[in-house]
Amino acid sequence: MAQTINPLGKAIIKVETELCGRTLSLEVGRVGFRTSASVLVRYGDTVVLGTAMVGSKPVAMDYFPLSIDYEEKMYASGKVSGSRFIKREGRPSDDAILIGRLIDRPIRPLWPKGYRHEAQGVATVLSMDPDFRPDMVAMIAMSAAFMLSGAPFDGPVAGLRVGLVDGKFTAFASPEQLETGDLDLVVAGTKDGVMMVEAGAGEVTETQVAEAISFAFEAMQPAIALQQELIEKVGVTKQEYTLSLPDESIQTAVDEWLEGKLGEDLRKPYPERNVLVQNLRDEMHADLDEKLGEAHADFKDHYDEAFQSALHKDVRKGIVEANARPDGRKLKEVRPLESEVGLLPRAHGSSIFTRGLTQAFNIVTLAPLSMVQLVDTMEREGERRYLHHYNAPGYTVGEVRRLGSPGRREIGHGYLAERALTAVLPSEADFPYMMRSVTEIMSQNGSTSMAATCSSCLALLDAGVPLKAMVSGIAMGLMVDGDKFYILSDIADAEDFAGDMDFKVAGTPKGITALQMDMKVHGLPVDVLKQALEQGKDGRAHILEHMAQTLSKPNPMSPYAPRVESIQINPDKIREVIGKGGETIQKITGETGADIDIKDDGTVMIASPDGASIAAAKQWIESIVADPEVGKIYVDVPVVSVLDFGAFVQIMPGKDGLVHVSELSEERVSKPSDVVKEGDKVTVKLVAIDDRGRLQLSMKAAARELKDNNK
Repeated sequence: MAQTINPLGKAIIKVETELCGRTLSLEVGRVGFRTSASVLVRYGDTVVLGTAMVGSKPVAMDYFPLSIDYEEKMYASGKVSGSRFIKREGRPSDDAILIGRLIDRPIRPLWPKGYRHEAQGVATVLSMDPDFRPDMVAMIAMSAAFMLSGAPFDGPVAGLRVGLVDGKFTAFASPEQLETGDLDLVVAGTKDGVMMVEAGAGEVTETQVAEAISFAFEAMQPAIALQQELIEKVGVTKQEYTLSLPDESIQTAVDEWLEGKLGEDLRKPYPERNVLVQNLRDEMHADLDEKLGEAHADFKDHYDEAFQSALHKDVRKGIVEANARPDGRKLKEVRPLESEVGLLPRAHGSSIFTRGLTQAFNIVTLAPLSMVQLVDTMEREGERRYLHHYNAPGYTVGEVRRLGSPGRREIGHGYLAERALTAVLPSEADFPYMMRSVTEIMSQNGSTSMAATCSSCLALLDAGVPLKAMVSGIAMGLMVDGDKFYILSDIADAEDFAGDMDFKVAGTPKGITALQMDMKVHGLPVDVLKQALEQGKDGRAHILEHMAQTLSKPNPMSPYAPRVESIQINPDKIREVIGKGGETIQKITGETGADIDIKDDGTVMIASPDGASIAAAKQWIESIVADPEVGKIYVDVPVVSVLDFGAFVQIMPGKDGLVHVSELSEERVSKPSDVVKEGDKVTVKLVAIDDRGRLQLSMKAAARELKDNNK
C-alpha cells in the first residue's frame, strides 16, 4: 500500500497494535510540522495530540525546566460550556491539572540528572470516546512525542487505568464502572518496571491492589512496544547535549571536608538534626571561604549542591549499612504523634494532627446541599458534595515566599486526601450536608498529604459527620542498593530527597481507600510494592490507634452549623413549590430564613441554624403540596373574592374553592357580601370535589360539625 505524503513531502507514518480489546494507533507526520515532535494517538473514538518542544541549548537554572500540561477541549466530547458568560476554554479544571500531574510523574524521573534544556509537553484531547477516560491515551501520546524528539528521555512509558468490575480487573473501565466500583487504579511504567501508581478505593485489601498493579503492568506492555516500533520506523536523530553536573573537584573538596563529620553525629531527632546540618553547612562555607577565597565565593551554590549530595549519600549509607535512619529511628518506626480536636470555637469542626515536625491544622465547614460545587468539564457534568482544599505557604518550610493561588502540588495533595476520605463518607440520605474540609499546613517535614488525611478525618468527626470508619495515612520510602531493597515507614524530608520511592497509602482497618506512588529510579518490581503495602498497613494501624484515642466517634454538631431536615414530596408538585419564576420558593426562604434545595426525585432539603425557621418552612411546603381532603375542616382560611353567587376561599396555597351562597349560613342569605368580605378569615368544610377537580366548600356544614363536637 502506498504511503500517504504530508504537505512537506514527507511520509506519514502510522503503526497499530491491539491493546485491551481495541486498536491503538500512533501516527507521525500529519500535524505539528514545527514542533520538536508530535504524534496523533487514537484509541476507540478518542484522539489525542501529543506535542513536545525541547530547547536546543541548556538554560542557566538549578533544576530541570520540564512542564507537562493536559488540555481539555469541550468540543472533544461534543459539548459547549454550561457557563452563560464564558464559552471558551480558560483556566484548566482541577481534573485537567491532576491529569497533567499524573502524566508528568512517570516521565520526569526518566531524564538524566543535570539535563537543563527546556522541555515542554502538551497533550490535547481532540476527540473523546465516552466509554472510557482519555487520560491514559494522553500519557502514551506524551511519551511517544518525547521519544520522537530525540531528547535523552529514557522511555517509553505507558499507563493503564484499571477498575474492579464484577470482581474482575478491567482496563479502560467506563466512568460509571469506576464511580460505582471499589477500585479506580492508574499504573504507569516502562518495559522494566512500575514508575507510578495512583488509586482511589473502597477499602480494598493490599493483596487486591498488588494484583491489580501486576495486571495493569502486563496489560500495558503492547503500548510500550508500539512506541518502540514507531521510533525505529521514524529513525530519530539523537540530540547532542551536555549535563550540568557539579564539578568533581568541588565534590571532592566537600567530601574531604565532611570526612568524619557525618554519620552517627547527625543521627538525631528532628529538629535537632536540622540545626546540626545547618550549623555544619555554615561552618563548611566559612572554612572554605577562608581557605579558597573567590574560588569558593563565586561557586557557593555549587558547594551547596555538593554538600547536599554528600548528605544524601550519608543518609543512604546509614540505612544500607547500619539500618539507621537520619533521626535514629528504626526502619518501621513512626515519628511521635499528637492530635487534638475542637480548637476553633466558631468552626463546625476542627483538629490539629502532628507527626514529628509535620503538622496539619484542619477545619471542616458544613453547608446545605444547595451549596454543592457544580462540575462542568469535557468529561463530566455533576456535583461535588465533599471538597478537600490544601494550603502550604512558604513559612511551613522556613522560607519567604509570595502568596498566590494554589499550585499543582496543593491541588494534587488536596485531591489525594479527598479520595482517602470519600469511601467512608455517609450517604446523602443519612447526612444531607455539603462538606468542605480545609487543611492549613503549619509545618512540613515529610508527607503532609497523609497528615492532611489524618487531620481531616478527626475534624469531620468533630463536626459530627458519621463516618463509616476512621481513615489514617502514611508515607513509605525505599532505598535500593543493588538487588536489596530497604523499605522505610513514615519518611521525613531527608529520606524522601535521598530515597528512591515516595509511596503514600491511606485506609481503614478493613482496607485501602487511596494511594499514590512515585519512583525516582527506573521502575520497580511489583513484589517490592506489595511488601511496601503490607508494611504500610502496620504503620496505618499504629497511627489509627493514636487517632482513636483522641476521637473515635462523631461529636455533637456545633450550634453554629446549619441544621438540615428533609421531606419527600410528589415530584409532580415541585413546580408548585417553586412557583412562577421562583416566586413561591423565594417567598418561603425570604420569610422563614431557611435555605431550601429540591431534588428531581422530590426530596426537599430545608436548612437553617434555627429550628423554628426549619419548622415554618416545612409547614409551608407541606401545605402547598398537600391534597385537599373531602370531609376535612379548614380553620381561619382567607376569603379571596366575593361574587353574587357565593365566595371563593383559599383552603391552602394555590387551592381555592367555592362556598355557594346557600352554604354561607344556616340563615337564608340574599347577598354574600352581607356575610363575608374579601380578606376575612373563615372556617369551611370541604364537602365534595367534582369530576373537574373543583372544590365545593361549606361554612354552614363546618359550623354544624364544630357545634356537634363541642356538645
